Amino acid sequence: MDNSLKLIGPFRQLLTLDHLPLKGALTDDQLEIIEQAGMVIQKEKILTVGKFTTLKSDYSEAEINELKEDFVALPSWVDCHTHICFGGSRAKDFAMRNAGKTYLEIAEAGGGIWDTVTQTRKLSLEELAQRTIINANRHLQEGVTTIEVKSGYGLNPEEEIKMLEAIKKADSKTKADLIPTCLAAHMKPRDFEGNASEYLELISNTLLPLLKRKNLTNRVDAFIEKSAFSPQEINAYFLHAKELGFDLTVHADQFSIGGTQVAVEFEAKSADHLEASGDREIELIAKSKTIAVALPGASIGLGVAFTAARKILDKGGSLAIATDWNPGSAPMGDLVVQASILATNEKLSTAEVLAGITYRAAATLNLSDRGVLKGGMLADFNLFPTESYQEILYQQGKLKPSQIWKRGEKI
Repeated sequence: MDNSLKLIGPFRQLLTLDHLPLKGALTDDQLEIIEQAGMVIQKEKILTVGKFTTLKSDYSEAEINELKEDFVALPSWVDCHTHICFGGSRAKDFAMRNAGKTYLEIAEAGGGIWDTVTQTRKLSLEELAQRTIINANRHLQEGVTTIEVKSGYGLNPEEEIKMLEAIKKADSKTKADLIPTCLAAHMKPRDFEGNASEYLELISNTLLPLLKRKNLTNRVDAFIEKSAFSPQEINAYFLHAKELGFDLTVHADQFSIGGTQVAVEFEAKSADHLEASGDREIELIAKSKTIAVALPGASIGLGVAFTAARKILDKGGSLAIATDWNPGSAPMGDLVVQASILATNEKLSTAEVLAGITYRAAATLNLSDRGVLKGGMLADFNLFPTESYQEILYQQGKLKPSQIWKRGEKI
């Protein structure tokens, strides 16, 4: 027996998500589904997939993990937009918003992003790391094995570094892969005496080079919005970030337009939110290499329209779906629940949803080694206790995976 080889199966169904395009609409009949399938794993990676009986014969030296119940195997989930490193709670904000208070009224009452900044700054690096681990492990138990995590609640060089070091520490203590992103350009901090451009210049010249030297992240994000930074203000910041070699992503078109244009011009990996995008913005992103990221959790939390996912796909764009898990607008943090609700409202096929939370989401993070079940890819996959993959979205997140495998190990 070769102890480096494991054969797992038989699965009632194995969905490879192989041979699907990065861009455009998808139909369920494009899904490659192997019945009575097996998977051969060598260390962290998939060696091959196919019929279980054939693999059992071809790899007789492998350690066999034979399943006695019906399972559907899928690539594990990728959440490409979260803010799970934070302090405090914004439950009061949520109650006030549902009672009819405006964003400005909530902010004036001490709520909003600045409240989270204040609470996050109070925590030590260790405390922040521990909270991030707890959130990451909850996500992991629901089958999300790759999680993007943003800073952005520090809003000065020292506190932003603390956040990113906490994310790095958390990454070493959880089985999930945490992908850090610098969101120091979340808003101009209230305790900064200069204007927005001067704040961006400060973090551009002091923070970004430090992040490179400390190897804390290779991703930079910015919130382009009337309450945050204008396209004109962010231009020099993004130019410098690109010169330093950072990948870019953008909080775009959440309440007003402008962010998508910047994302496309700077060839950002993704433009996230897009709830306010019109036909021009949809055309722009559909024709570009930038991936649109829908964040249905924010729409649910704020009671606003969903991203025009159907239009983006029909125009030929690429669509990922993420939770935006954060303490303010999207506290739920359940990827499949949110994706299922988006699918119902935007009439997305199951194939489009599955692509949006696996390989298309991985592409926004510049990761080409996951999101598909085939030879050479990471052995990251979920097993659902069901006879049909259609049950997963049908049950709108209530059907959880009973086995989660990360890098070839059952967690």
